[in-house]
Amino acid sequence: MTQFRIGIDVGGTFTDLVAIDRTGTTVFAKSPSTPDDQSLGVLTGLEELARRLGLDLREMLSRTERIVHGTTVATNALLERKGAKVALLTTEGHRDVLEMREGLKDDRYDLRSAPPEPLVPRSLRIGVRERLRADGSVAVPLDEASLAEAVARVRASGATSVAVCYLHAYRNPAHEIATVERLARDLPDLYVTRSSDVLPQIKEYERVSTTVVNAYVGPAVQRYLTNLERRLREAGLSGSLFIILSHGGMAPVEEAGRLAAATVLSGPAGGVAGARRCAAMLGLPDLIPFDVGGTSTDISLIVDGQAALSGARGLAGERIALRSLDIASVAAGGGSLASFEDERFQVGPRSAGAVPGPACYGQGGTQAAVTDANLLLGYLDAEAFLGGRKRLDRAAAEAAADGLAPRLGLSREETALGIHRLINLKMADGIRLMTLRRGVDPRRFALLSFGGAAGLHAVEVARELEIPRVIVPTVASVLSAWGMLASDLRYEVSRTHVGESAAVDDDGLRAIFSDLEARATARLREWFDGPLRVERSAEMRYGEQVFEVDVPLDDLAWDAPALVARVHEQFHARHEALFTYASRDQEVVFVNARVAVVGAVAAPPVQAASASPSPASPGAQRRAYFDGWRDAPVYGIESLEPGMTITGPAIFEAETTTVIAGEGDVVTVDRHGWLDVRLRRERAADR
Repeated sequence: MTQFRIGIDVGGTFTDLVAIDRTGTTVFAKSPSTPDDQSLGVLTGLEELARRLGLDLREMLSRTERIVHGTTVATNALLERKGAKVALLTTEGHRDVLEMREGLKDDRYDLRSAPPEPLVPRSLRIGVRERLRADGSVAVPLDEASLAEAVARVRASGATSVAVCYLHAYRNPAHEIATVERLARDLPDLYVTRSSDVLPQIKEYERVSTTVVNAYVGPAVQRYLTNLERRLREAGLSGSLFIILSHGGMAPVEEAGRLAAATVLSGPAGGVAGARRCAAMLGLPDLIPFDVGGTSTDISLIVDGQAALSGARGLAGERIALRSLDIASVAAGGGSLASFEDERFQVGPRSAGAVPGPACYGQGGTQAAVTDANLLLGYLDAEAFLGGRKRLDRAAAEAAADGLAPRLGLSREETALGIHRLINLKMADGIRLMTLRRGVDPRRFALLSFGGAAGLHAVEVARELEIPRVIVPTVASVLSAWGMLASDLRYEVSRTHVGESAAVDDDGLRAIFSDLEARATARLREWFDGPLRVERSAEMRYGEQVFEVDVPLDDLAWDAPALVARVHEQFHARHEALFTYASRDQEVVFVNARVAVVGAVAAPPVQAASASPSPASPGAQRRAYFDGWRDAPVYGIESLEPGMTITGPAIFEAETTTVIAGEGDVVTVDRHGWLDVRLRRERAADR
């Protein structure tokens, strides 16, 4: 009996689903996202997926080994400020850490910028009489009367979630644990999270902020995942349900509900996992994953086949110091709305979203969006959108463009072209942020185009940046969901150990990492009985520096002598690689030790075919804009065979995505059936 693995990625406009069996046969589907209750869109999509497999929903789910899910519940709650009502219990005298932040403005030269609004108002930031010293010893014992008063204030406030964050609790969690036990006894219905569980490491603001974010999004995430799992079990699921976390690994529902702040990049993390797998399949170690959906473009880097992790992330102005994949999001997608305000023509950041969507969706939208422009430029077929399941309303798109054109002094077609070019420039700027600003030359990378809308923009964005090559997988429109099925289980732990690393001997350093490895392994073994891999790293700095450098330590021989000296050299080399210099005569401060234990899950197989010398024949022609209006050939991606070569201009269509190649671009179909676009040499600006 055929068994399936299913990946599910909930986006701003569509929910993507992929089913893969043990032979590598891949079937995918899309359904409209349902923002008010994402599980409805998930179940609708699963029903469509089952239909495509020739099964009913119950039979498909009964034969499903594993569902891996990327969710935007936490992301949306934070972006829209629709999270829980949170109370913060903290050390007496320290309740304003959340508002003081790190003492810096986002834009330090804007003297009029208002301070960010904290997720917890001051009236709900409650001081508790207790105090630990920096070494974890007790300076002031936890005062039971003060705690009782704080709990009473929480009860009276109507808060639905509580964050507990005491000074130096990363060294000694005893006071936080006692507080959580009191809250569980007196207020059992509240979602409670403590800093020593969420982020047990130094830096007060980062720890408070991350804990508060966890408390803010936790109830919604926990409620959603609990309801989703219940509905899936009732519908027939007998296998496992895992959630993708921001670091790219997956975890059970219970863990994702506990560490809800780690799901804020859940969906994009699946895309990076998919991009890493593409890099391995293609033998291209350096890729720029370029994921364009309905509301945003997510950009990351694959260097030497690996994606970078960072603890210096944030979302919606909130600091989240949990480790996550290094992904930049740009407010640019198919639903991005065009406007002319304050004498400025712009596209985004506002988006039409799933409801009402672009004007051409016929759901009440009246403002021109990027998808409307692509329809008016001939890149989209109004009759074939989503394989013909949804007809686009060209008249509505024309009316939306006509509403903007007079204000710009342009024709309808010029307005559409302006929207298309402006969003391309915005996307290109996002790639510059991830590459040029970090001293990375994008021209040595290939651009991996995925997401439902990426193919409409990837080639021109690459041309703007002089990137010579664009890869478009056949699973491009659902690559995030597809990539989730190649994700491993992952559990991370860390320990703060501030001090000169020279003061730690080899055995002491081994003991720190050995203890972390044992803890992480024991936890992961609760979920997984397969092979494990250990990843070690340390956050270190020179004595007078403020910020740490993350130093990978995986290639060290831990049983060899002079371990500390070799860790020092790893830090110096890493610092030199990042900042072009190293100061080997300065003291080195060891701040955080970190261990990740990874449960390696075998990626599903991928089918490949031998090359065919047969010529490609377009299925139709369509009038579209390629440096002027012309009749462009249209090819069905499913009808192309490996080995075929097409020279642009050309349009390539599949049920869930469209790809455009410009004049002179050469498109080859590789052995996987993927499009490999080699761009003509000159830039668009040179024409």
